[in-house]
Amino acid sequence: MKKLWGGRFTKSAEEWVDEFGASISFDQELVQEDLEGSIAHVTMLASAGIISKDEAAKIKGGLNVLKQKAEQGELQYSVKLEDIHLNLESMLTEIVGPVGGKLHTARSRNDQVATDMHLYLRSEVGQIIQFVQELQKALLEKAEEHVETLMPGYTHLQRAQPISFGHHLMAYFWMLQRDKERLIESLKRINISPLGAGALAGTTFPIDRMQTADLLGFDGIYENSLDAVSDRDFILEFLSNSSILMMHLSRLSEEFILWSSQEFQFIELDDSFATGSSIMPQKKNPDMAELIRGKTGRVYGNLVGLLTVLKGLPLAYNKDMQEDKEGMFDTVKTVAGSLKIFAGMVSTMKVKKQQMEKATRTDFSNATELADYLSDKGIPFREAHEIVGKLVLLCVEKGCYLGDLPLEEYKNAHFQFNEDIYEVLDPANAVQRRNSAGGTGFKQVEAAIEKAKTILNHNEEHAVL
Repeated sequence: MKKLWGGRFTKSAEEWVDEFGASISFDQELVQEDLEGSIAHVTMLASAGIISKDEAAKIKGGLNVLKQKAEQGELQYSVKLEDIHLNLESMLTEIVGPVGGKLHTARSRNDQVATDMHLYLRSEVGQIIQFVQELQKALLEKAEEHVETLMPGYTHLQRAQPISFGHHLMAYFWMLQRDKERLIESLKRINISPLGAGALAGTTFPIDRMQTADLLGFDGIYENSLDAVSDRDFILEFLSNSSILMMHLSRLSEEFILWSSQEFQFIELDDSFATGSSIMPQKKNPDMAELIRGKTGRVYGNLVGLLTVLKGLPLAYNKDMQEDKEGMFDTVKTVAGSLKIFAGMVSTMKVKKQQMEKATRTDFSNATELADYLSDKGIPFREAHEIVGKLVLLCVEKGCYLGDLPLEEYKNAHFQFNEDIYEVLDPANAVQRRNSAGGTGFKQVEAAIEKAKTILNHNEEHAVL
């Protein structure tokens, strides 16, 4: 098969070399974007008088035939034609004849592929933002059900202070809010058109880059042709944002894995998001949470991979940049799938309220309440901290908890202790009293939930795309 760029060559590459250099196995993912870009380009060529209106109409007719075939999965691609661009141009020429060769006037594969990826990421990032919101909604609904459900809060994976389970879930809502804001902000840099930059230097033809940008829904154009074809910052930014997002999902995965274990028994995941063992009949494994935790490393790898590809490249386009696509496609698929899985896991999980609350009554996570109690009576916090520490040690030696100590022991520790300490030690009171802004107090959690609802409703009313 003759290469569309083969005029200068007298020798063809061996088949295995073609296969190594070809990108069609993965860049066929960009078929719809490539066709959209071509339709906008040929429309502009006709408007600028570079080709006739009849020629443009014929070419657009052929491109629309290819669009329909692509939607129906009827296109057959050839490795010999290397990439999505040359494959489609060859197919177009078969449909409309030699006039199809005029489509590539005033355009290079360099600005063409960059345009395709901008279009692709704009669409996919918009979809991912919606998936983030769906997970936020699931977390919000579950948090609202469990404002007054008590659980131990942890630091160093050691029980620290009792908190509201709703408060814990809402921490992930706000993480995801930051993720969503980063993705929304990135659209400013994604939604810029490189089309018309040519191979690297622009073109001698009187093209109208703003027309193609408008036709494709871009906010503007790259101001420098070299930058237009060599920039992959918008992909790096997406991969970076995705890595942070996946890190948040991985942390939540780890908590779900712990909480669903026999040792914790705080939650039970729905059967739809768990698997069994081929040898141990009793097992119910949190495989989806584990898989998301594992796939986080995959997304990190895609980011580091592209950073490494780009770090030593001179301007403008280099073949190395063909390596920008597979990691991008893989990250889109991984992030979108992980978000959808998590929304389902959160919505369907069973929360074991009694087990959670029991855990708050069989530990020393209420010790800080005692220290605060003494501080309220004018005792310096450091002194109060030492007094309570000795009381905890006394409980450890006696094999009991703070609520089990008789008042006499408290009086021996400090005369300021009175009978009201047992109310202070109650986990529900301990949680309810923490009403500082952003705290775990029930009123604060309810206020946070209402604020989160307002944010989600605003986002739905003012869709990003």
